[in-house]
Amino acid sequence: MSEFYADLHIHIGRTNSGRAVKITGSRTLTLTNIIRHARDIKGLDIVGIIDCHSPEVIAELEDLLAAGEITEHPDGGLMYGTLGIFLGSELEINSEETTGPIHVLCFFPYLKTMRVFSDWLKLHLKNVHLSSQRVYVTGKELQVKTKELDGLFIPAHVFTPFKSLYGKGVKRSLTEVFDPNQIDAVELGLSSDTSMAQQLAELKDYTFLTNSDAHSLAKIAREYQKIKLEEVSFKEFTKALKVEEGRKVLTNYGLDPLLGKYHRTVCANCLVPLSEGLACQECGHSRFIKGVADRISELKSVDHQQAIRPPYVHQVPLEFIPGLGPKLLEKLMDHFGTEMAVLHEVPHSALKETVPEKIANLIVKARSGELKVHAGGGGKYGKIIQE
Repeated sequence: MSEFYADLHIHIGRTNSGRAVKITGSRTLTLTNIIRHARDIKGLDIVGIIDCHSPEVIAELEDLLAAGEITEHPDGGLMYGTLGIFLGSELEINSEETTGPIHVLCFFPYLKTMRVFSDWLKLHLKNVHLSSQRVYVTGKELQVKTKELDGLFIPAHVFTPFKSLYGKGVKRSLTEVFDPNQIDAVELGLSSDTSMAQQLAELKDYTFLTNSDAHSLAKIAREYQKIKLEEVSFKEFTKALKVEEGRKVLTNYGLDPLLGKYHRTVCANCLVPLSEGLACQECGHSRFIKGVADRISELKSVDHQQAIRPPYVHQVPLEFIPGLGPKLLEKLMDHFGTEMAVLHEVPHSALKETVPEKIANLIVKARSGELKVHAGGGGKYGKIIQE
């Protein structure tokens, strides 16, 4: 058994032809840039690319296979050298059963399977070339199709205020929309962690995933997990989600929820922290964006842990470290290879020889969760508080 770092929610901004896939994604977020950056700069072992239903993305993958730049694993997944690529699709459900839009991730083992799924999607959405499109079927119908193709079904960023399961999609329970037996894992999202999510009893049997939802190369691996597998393959990953034969998620690495964009409830107009039901003292508006912490308090059904969970490490991405700009970050990469190495392995003494001691100290404090943060909300990230 070996340990692998995985970020399973990465968007494609543009195809090789320049066609938009994730409209809000960076133009540099192309398939080839993603896999090179994830492996060689970030130091990841597995990526989930969740716009693989787009026909031009499928064509690019076919070209890379034909050129021998990537290969397909017999047990599912593609390989770019040592990097595993899992083929996913992010879709939006908003049917009669929902109270608002819900984003979900569907992963499939083989490129031929993704082709079949893409052809099916053409019948049920308006633009198959774009990411995160509304699919005109129910949640349960999408689950059935995913399972017919031996796929994995994972609700995405389940607590964020917009376009998520608990943010807008249901009144109280996932059973209002989904078959609980056909959910393979739950993605927490940037404004929540394990201790928060475990307050919902109905989530006790699901593996929790922490992913970046990257819209740019820099955001890749801002959240990720360490997984124990025999090797990198779709079959092995499926076993890990089910915690079978020793395969499992070992550690979740994610932002301190206070750093997330939607942790606290804020005024919808000026983003000042606001108590629900009260007018904003700054601008007088009474509309608010409900924070994840308050939403979980509404849904809370248990006061204690319902299952033994992997540790959740409040990992601060390097881009959040004050004073660590592009030049110093490039210097760290030149010396130590990858961000995973800097975040987890490089000794404090070596960091001090490469960047200013103040920055080295912040990186080490980030490893142990000692950094103090100012809470984010309403779409604005929190900040590291420098003492």
